[in-house]
Amino acid sequence: HLPGGQLKPKDIFGAHWEGHFDKICADWRARVTEEDVVLLPGDLSWAMTLEEAAPDLAAICTLPGRKILLRGNHDYWWSSITRVRGLLPAGNYALQNDALAIDGAVFAGSRGWTVVPENSTNAQELKIYRRELMRLEFSLQSAQKLSQGRPIVAMLHFPPFGDRKEGSGFTELLEKYGVNTCVYGHLHGEGLRTAFNGEKNGVKYACTSCDGLGFRLLELTEV
Repeated sequence: HLPGGQLKPKDIFGAHWEGHFDKICADWRARVTEEDVVLLPGDLSWAMTLEEAAPDLAAICTLPGRKILLRGNHDYWWSSITRVRGLLPAGNYALQNDALAIDGAVFAGSRGWTVVPENSTNAQELKIYRRELMRLEFSLQSAQKLSQGRPIVAMLHFPPFGDRKEGSGFTELLEKYGVNTCVYGHLHGEGLRTAFNGEKNGVKYACTSCDGLGFRLLELTEV
């Protein structure tokens, strides 16, 4: 949630958001080496165009480690994946409908969407939900081909669960393709009360919204 050239004071979301990127950077530099992989599951910048987002992306890319970026629902600047990837320096990656193998793991992901029951009468929401399921499956199919026994880590922006933490089309796909770990974001403030962290049907889940982690990084030690 970097400003994207907008005058968007973060303390409107709570006093603890003041200087949030400085807190993230301090923890990041203290713990991450150039060989580490850092997952960023969306809502990276409030920018509306790629040009406006460029300074925010540059600030992220200058931090240590190999970064994997995913699109969130507020990343309006993310349009052409070719242009996004063209802006990223070596060692920084953007996922979209595909997968990436780095060292001993394979990374897949999709933005996802609010979980919508198949019997929903909201045709537009159901259409987006089904489209996002298809995109996630494209990515997981690519990951499965690359895996060769290596663990698959999935990134989603939206939580893959319904309001009561029940399963969904997203969790079914994660289980079907043998995903080891799934990280997601999107939830903030009171919304974090609905986050699920733990293992379900063989998949480990972790909510990595920055305020939920106290603006610190979460180390995925089991991967």
